Amino acid sequence: MAFHIVLVEPEIPANTGNIARTCAATGTHLHLVRPLGFSTDDKQLKRAGLDYWPSVQIAYHDSFAELQAQYPEARFFFASTRVSRRYSDFDYRDGDFFVFGKETKGLPQELLDANPDTGIRMPMTDKVRSLNLANSAAIVIYEALRQTGFPGLED
Repeated sequence: MAFHIVLVEPEIPANTGNIARTCAATGTHLHLVRPLGFSTDDKQLKRAGLDYWPSVQIAYHDSFAELQAQYPEARFFFASTRVSRRYSDFDYRDGDFFVFGKETKGLPQELLDANPDTGIRMPMTDKVRSLNLANSAAIVIYEALRQTGFPGLED
């Protein structure tokens, strides 16, 4: 098993490339939900992921509902600035999915409303609207890995 990062309609290729690199480094699966705001042939996407793309386990989905249907027993956590619980308030386990929305709008409110018990946020000052998508994904995945003893990763 492994953790999963889900990007719902990502818009900025460099963020997706950076997240792909984090996935390669941690053995995390990457799921991209269409529509994407860029081509997967994009030079910025490839450059941000460097030569790690062959090490990324990546799947494409036409909708979030399609992804959830493929993993009916999975736990999904939804990252947003519009929820109250911190990412560190949860006990994660192998196989969990961490869902992030597009850079300009985040996750759809109806998705957050449908999953009120598994919304997660990163604490921050009120001087910014949100953290960078790639940074947020890295924060969450490393917390999940820390909680589970960094399985399969060298110290």
